[in-house]
Amino acid sequence: MFTPNTIESVFSVIKRGMVGVYQHCGEAHLHRYLAEFDFRYNRRTALKITDAERTDQLLAMIEGKRLTYRRIGEADHA
Repeated sequence: MFTPNTIESVFSVIKRGMVGVYQHCGEAHLHRYLAEFDFRYNRRTALKITDAERTDQLLAMIEGKRLTYRRIGEADHA
């Protein structure tokens, strides 16, 4: 169960990322930004997860997936 401090911490991480790194988030891609912040928050240094462990977990998550590109004019949103 989340405590108010935990929820405030999560929103703080999201807010810092959106203001400091991305500066804009389109509605079509909001779920992707939130998934990234979820990954970061759940694997932060305070939980004693090392950079090597975090990298291994990330690489395991992308195994077997491909990055595909749409042709010009196929999508309304880029």
